[in-house]
Amino acid sequence: MRKTLIFVLLGLFIGMLTSGCANGDSSQVSSGSQSSDKQTIKLTVLSDLVPHTELLEFVKPKLAEKGIDLNIVSAASDGTWNSRVESGEVDAAYFEHEPFLKEWNEKNNGHIVNAGNIHVEPIAAYSTKYKKLDEISDNASIVIPNDATNEYRALKIFEQAGFIKLKNNLTSLRASLSDIEQYVKPVTIKEIDSAQIINMASDFDVYITNTNKILEAGIDPTTSLFKEKGDSPYANIIAVQKGHENDPAVKALVEELRSDATKDFINNKYKGAVIPAI
Repeated sequence: MRKTLIFVLLGLFIGMLTSGCANGDSSQVSSGSQSSDKQTIKLTVLSDLVPHTELLEFVKPKLAEKGIDLNIVSAASDGTWNSRVESGEVDAAYFEHEPFLKEWNEKNNGHIVNAGNIHVEPIAAYSTKYKKLDEISDNASIVIPNDATNEYRALKIFEQAGFIKLKNNLTSLRASLSDIEQYVKPVTIKEIDSAQIINMASDFDVYITNTNKILEAGIDPTTSLFKEKGDSPYANIIAVQKGHENDPAVKALVEELRSDATKDFINNKYKGAVIPAI
C-alpha cells in the first residue's frame, strides 16, 4: 500500500514538472510576437494639423507593431509647444524647422534638440488678385511672417523674384525689413504673425506664409506665384528634450517617418507642396 502511494505521488510530481515546462515554452513564443503580454511604450507627440498629423497617422500602425503606442495631440501650433516639451508634459513636438527651434532656445534658455529631419514645406507667395508673377503691379502691397526665420525665407524668395535686394553681410538665416538694401521694384511689405496671414490675405496684393497653413486652409499649393526651392535648410523636425533624442521610441518614430513608404506617401499625396527631407 505504501509503495503504491509513493508511485502515485511520484507520477503526480513528474506530471507537474512536464506541465511547467510546456507553459514556459509557450511563454517564450508569445514574448517573441505581438502578444498582450508585451510591454507597450506610450509616446505623446504634439502635432500641427497638416501635413504633420497626417504623416503621424500614417506611421502609427507600424509603430504599434513595434510596441509603441503613438498618442497624437493634433492642433494648430501655438507659442506654448516647445515649453511643453521642455517641461516633459509631452515627449515630442512636430511642427517646426531647426532655425525656428534655435531661435526659440536662445530666447527662452531652452534645451530642445532636433531628433531628425522629416520633411520640407517650401514657403511660397500667393495672391487672391494675381495668377502669375509678372502680373504683380508696381506699389503692390505684400504681407510676410514676422518671426525672424520665416521672414528671412520670405524676403529671400522676393529677392529671387527680383523685387528687392538684401544686404550682403547677412550671416544667419534671419532677416527683417531693415535688412533690405534696395527695392528693385516699388512695393510695400508688412510683417504680421503668420497665424493671421490667411485670414487677412484679401487685404494685400501678395501674401507669403508657411505651406502647412496653406494646406490647412484648403488652398491649392500649385497656385503659388513663386516659391522656395526644395533644397531649403528648413526641414520640419521631431523636437525633443535634450538627452531624449536617442530614446528607442523616438528613434523608431523618426525611422518610420523617414522610411521609403512614408516618402512615397508624401510624394503621392502632396504633389510637391511637401517634400521628404532626405
